[in-house]
Amino acid sequence: MERATRKQTAKARQDGQPRRRTTRVRSGGPPPAGAPGPERPTNTGLGRYGEQVAARRLTEDGLRILDRNWRCVEGELDIVALDGDTVAVCEVKTRSERGFQQPSEAIGPTKADRLRRLAERWMAERWPGHFARLAGPEYRPGSTDPPWAPVPPGGVRIDLVAVINRARGAASVDHLRGVV
Repeated sequence: MERATRKQTAKARQDGQPRRRTTRVRSGGPPPAGAPGPERPTNTGLGRYGEQVAARRLTEDGLRILDRNWRCVEGELDIVALDGDTVAVCEVKTRSERGFQQPSEAIGPTKADRLRRLAERWMAERWPGHFARLAGPEYRPGSTDPPWAPVPPGGVRIDLVAVINRARGAASVDHLRGVV
């Protein structure tokens, strides 16, 4: 592709032609800064990786994963787990080591309100089925028990799992309980 001279470009602009932008194509070598590549995963890929690492860590810590990536019209819950007798709704935030914002700074008041609404909706839509499976077939509600699944004795808690993907070595994972 030939490049226009400055005089040709100026003349074309005077004639009312739109300015043509040219881009140079690199052949070989490392990708430009900020471009996804083998050492720079995309945000979607980084997020998926963080959720996998977080789920593995929560399982190792003794939590039982009930749901992953649950979606409704209002949004998505990354991980819903059972921590003893408490339902833990976990928001996973993954950052690269060079990130400007720490994962723990990512939940503001608006996000916290949305997480509360999503947790309430998940409890209404999904908890009865999980409760029935957890209680087992021998569970028979008594005459004074309500017809719906009871709220877990430990209640519902919203946690943050902060994953920092390091350039070298294993990712750093912090499980912050009850951040909202």
